[in-house]
Amino acid sequence: MKVVKILNNNIAIVDKGGHESIVYSPGIAFKKKAGQRISDSEVEKTYVLDSKDRLEHFSYLLTNSDDQTIHLLNDVVAYGEFVTKQKANDYLYLALLDHLTFAIKRGEKEQFIRSPLTWEVQKFYPKFYDIGLYAMKLMRKTFDIDFPDEEAVSIALHFVNIQESQSLLDETLESMEILRDILNIIKYHFNISLDETSMNYMRLVTHLQYFIERLRKHEVYSQDSAGLYDQVKLLYPEAFKATEKIDIYVKGRFNQYLTKDEYTYLMIHINRVTERKDEKT
Repeated sequence: MKVVKILNNNIAIVDKGGHESIVYSPGIAFKKKAGQRISDSEVEKTYVLDSKDRLEHFSYLLTNSDDQTIHLLNDVVAYGEFVTKQKANDYLYLALLDHLTFAIKRGEKEQFIRSPLTWEVQKFYPKFYDIGLYAMKLMRKTFDIDFPDEEAVSIALHFVNIQESQSLLDETLESMEILRDILNIIKYHFNISLDETSMNYMRLVTHLQYFIERLRKHEVYSQDSAGLYDQVKLLYPEAFKATEKIDIYVKGRFNQYLTKDEYTYLMIHINRVTERKDEKT
């Protein structure tokens, strides 16, 4: 590999087979000059970017990052690859280094981001959230900054972005938003906080996930169980009222009405998840 540009003692831009890349290794560029050669055995990490703009942006970030941050970056990505069993593309290194650099600066000023998607990412992307938590653990240890776990969400989403197509990611984020909206309808109707650790809550969430997927595909769930609908409606009037509100929400969002069967199962799940609170009240 031929040196194109020295960024600092540890980082250089090289030409390999007509393509420019960034190489990193402690001391790799010390006393080197443009035009000289670097062997593969000297390189700890190579970053290949797909455009000159990204290469320049990443070069700037690497040049202005200390060794601790770069080692942290490589460690987090390596752990992410281990957890996901997939090779990360080098754009992730760019996006993640950009995020880590800004997060560390914020952390030094005790300016932390509390993500509104914490619950959703934990439920939809647990292994990616685990990567974020791992990053938080390293950042606390490396920089002695007390980052909250919520900061893990943004890092998790960086890994989600490279695993899924943009259209699929958009759909998932929308499903997360709809799920949160429906849960809020239930919470506000009953004026309670739901126990997110309870089995009934997890059953409700699982039901809602499939429910939302059916709405997306415009699939109607109907088993013609009108008799059961009438019984459940009579037994659980408040759950019925909450389901009516969900029906209005669904109509506005998907231009669909719920079937009696969807009503029935929503009422049953809603009653289960709220009845314990009603008893205490």
